Amino acid sequence: MTAPMIKLNNSHQMPLVGFGLWKVNNDTCADTVYNAIKSGYRLFDGACDYGNEVESGQGVARAIKEGIVKREDLFLVSKLWNSFHDKEHVEPICKKQLNDWGIDYFDLYIVHFPISLKYVDPSERYPPGFTYDGKNVVPGNATIQETWTAMEGLVEKGLAKSVGISNFNGQLIMDLLRYAKIVPATLQIEHHPYLTQLGLVEFAQSQGMAVTAYSSFGPQSFRELDMQRAKDTPLLFDHSTIKAISEKHKKTPAQVLLRWATQRNVAVIPKSNNQSRLAQNLDVTNFDLSQGEIDEISGLNKSLRFNDPLNYGVPQPIYV
Repeated sequence: MTAPMIKLNNSHQMPLVGFGLWKVNNDTCADTVYNAIKSGYRLFDGACDYGNEVESGQGVARAIKEGIVKREDLFLVSKLWNSFHDKEHVEPICKKQLNDWGIDYFDLYIVHFPISLKYVDPSERYPPGFTYDGKNVVPGNATIQETWTAMEGLVEKGLAKSVGISNFNGQLIMDLLRYAKIVPATLQIEHHPYLTQLGLVEFAQSQGMAVTAYSSFGPQSFRELDMQRAKDTPLLFDHSTIKAISEKHKKTPAQVLLRWATQRNVAVIPKSNNQSRLAQNLDVTNFDLSQGEIDEISGLNKSLRFNDPLNYGVPQPIYV
């Protein structure tokens, strides 16, 4: 089975359900991507910062070589890291990432954060992370307008079919729309019942942007990072509201959480290393929640954000 599609504002089609590559280990990544393709996944959401783009590309290449898919069947996503926001660095780093994947174009290339950091030469350290020298976070000088104009150039040169943004708030989007020649095709944000951001979702969609949710399971992924805020937060899988709805529909709590998003036309990018859960996470569009159930899940909102640079000790207060 494969996921249904969302039509983007440039008429390209994007799967509603994809596979997220954050925290997929390098030693298993190629096999994970290959097996996910065999299971029906067609969208893979990667990034420079994940450090596994070479291995992701190896999984893709194996699936193409074996005739499971063609390149045009896949929707491959990557992201521009903060250290490469200066206009002269956007195209070279995109080309490096394409080379790492072993492909000629990205279906979607996204500005990872609205944060400009001082350039780090990839030959010195890659991926560079948030620090300039392994210790200090040093701001860069690129404006979002400078970066976005360079992103538009990637589309003009055929390096990306679509470009998008991630972790932007409403005010930044309003500003970007004043000068953008190409409206972002997508907005990717942390989105789960503890952080619904319903106003932001509605605004982005009203401006013609598809919204993609990451961390759909809330604190789950961040507990793996030993984040105290996540460890102090009850798991959504165990929440009585989610469990009751999952039992009623004879679905897993994960499937209910993903359907809460996809039923509102919000794309999702869960990951799993378990073959049965791989299939379950893809199977989240063939049942419907009632409006009452959607509202009940949305009512769990605590405005509780986990993926905030401040939570990692990085002094970039983009959400204050």
